[in-house]
Amino acid sequence: MQITVYAASSGQVPETYRQAAATLGKIMAQRGHTLVNGAGRTGLMAATADAAMAEGGKTIGVIPQFMITQQWQHTGMTELIVTDDMHQRKERMAAMGDACIACPGGVGTLEELLEVITWKQLGLYLKPIVILNTDAYFSPLLQQLHRCVEGNFMRPQHLDCWKVAATPEEAVRLCEETPLWDASVRRFAAL
Repeated sequence: MQITVYAASSGQVPETYRQAAATLGKIMAQRGHTLVNGAGRTGLMAATADAAMAEGGKTIGVIPQFMITQQWQHTGMTELIVTDDMHQRKERMAAMGDACIACPGGVGTLEELLEVITWKQLGLYLKPIVILNTDAYFSPLLQQLHRCVEGNFMRPQHLDCWKVAATPEEAVRLCEETPLWDASVRRFAAL
């Protein structure tokens, strides 16, 4: 499989998150999966890629040109794909993965995760979405999504758009085992 991983670019995050990201990259490589990420040279993006490559894994980074101009790209990725802008980057990363995992991150990571959940809710993205909830990082967001259902902003069945993993091992397993989403869900997109 090719697994798209959304993750922080910040190098200032707690070690717990960096370790989990590195473990994720290591497990993906050991299981023969290719990592697709945003090609950042720092933070959890780099930790995942570095660990995957240390295990002999393949890594594909997708990054917009303006970030290369700023020299924000990881220079050791197996393959680097350059896009014109952030929109193309997100579309390409989602299309390339057979599943996606969201690691802790800032607004960019949250935006990527929520966009792919929206696409799945609309039947535009059918692949597994896994939220790696390291140290309960995503718990407030998950509570908010449940609140969306309670307030009738989402249907209860849309809570099945994603799976939540407590560990990197569980995240990879959920990518491997979760079936594709039924495109007919599109008829339930509106309340």
